[in-house]
Amino acid sequence: MSELIFAIELAYWQQTLIKVLVAAVLIPTTALILGIVFLFKMMSWMQSRMGPQEAGPRGLLQLAADGLKFLQKEDIIPDRADRFVFKAAPVVVLASTFLTYVILPAGPDLIIENLPTGIFFAMAVSSLSVVGVLMAGWSSSNKYALMGGLRAGGQLIAYELPLILAVMGVVIQAGSLSMQDIVWAQADGSMFGFGGLGLPFVITQIVAFFIFMVAIQAELTQPPFDMPVAESEVVGGFHVEYTGFRFLFFFLGEFATAFAFAAIAATLFLGGWWVPGIDPNSALANIVGPIALFVKIMVVAFLIFWFRFTYPRFREDQLQRFAWKYLIPLALANITITGILVVVL
Repeated sequence: MSELIFAIELAYWQQTLIKVLVAAVLIPTTALILGIVFLFKMMSWMQSRMGPQEAGPRGLLQLAADGLKFLQKEDIIPDRADRFVFKAAPVVVLASTFLTYVILPAGPDLIIENLPTGIFFAMAVSSLSVVGVLMAGWSSSNKYALMGGLRAGGQLIAYELPLILAVMGVVIQAGSLSMQDIVWAQADGSMFGFGGLGLPFVITQIVAFFIFMVAIQAELTQPPFDMPVAESEVVGGFHVEYTGFRFLFFFLGEFATAFAFAAIAATLFLGGWWVPGIDPNSALANIVGPIALFVKIMVVAFLIFWFRFTYPRFREDQLQRFAWKYLIPLALANITITGILVVVL
């Protein structure tokens, strides 16, 4: 995208404005897509239910109707809440999601900002959501919100480690932190001497892919890692006191972050926008690339929501043990083996 913008010689502020608007449109759009396809339709099919049918054709506008409902609701702030922190928390969570979209490549030229340290930037800004969650839990002046916030803080910190360590195996193999370079490394790779299909890192980094997918589930606080928002234990967790558009911000942040993490996984392990048989340097790649990336994102998102609807909730001790005793040592072993193979081969 930067190259296309520069080609028509826009001023810097115009380029920045276009990039901000693109990211601002993508967040609610991607949240709607995942919410409708998976939360409403796929879950209803898996549970032998019809799902929403009234709003729009086959209920496809139900989520938009719910969004309008939240916008019309009264914005309630508890009397004892820290008003400034309470109001800022959902903005911090949504801003973390917004920044993650900046480095997602959808084609050879379709990227908001091609940072040399793109994946490092993505991991850094995604961790900002922990701050927003803790702000929401503490400022609500509600014991259930505080318990949910503390649970979320402990969980997100624990699972950020295997998330980042899983990424390191891909970075070592690609030899770059740039998201575009990682796509090119997969496009230029070969399997058993045949380069027609490239080398998607999901083949060589299958262990890292598994760890990354589990860590994503925990970062999104989705079942079986939904301890911070467990209705049967802490009523609704860190956002229990939120209503109206502020609760909508948390909802948008959750589903838009799920889309962003699915896009990162598709880029790191499935080749991103690259399609075998299409010259990555051609203009056609900028047309087919977004479609290919979207299909791969939906495949990864299907796995995310499939796990969500299938497995029961972990206990807190099981959740922490799984991260510290199993995922982190496994990720470290994967990094060690990858480093040895890269040097030897």
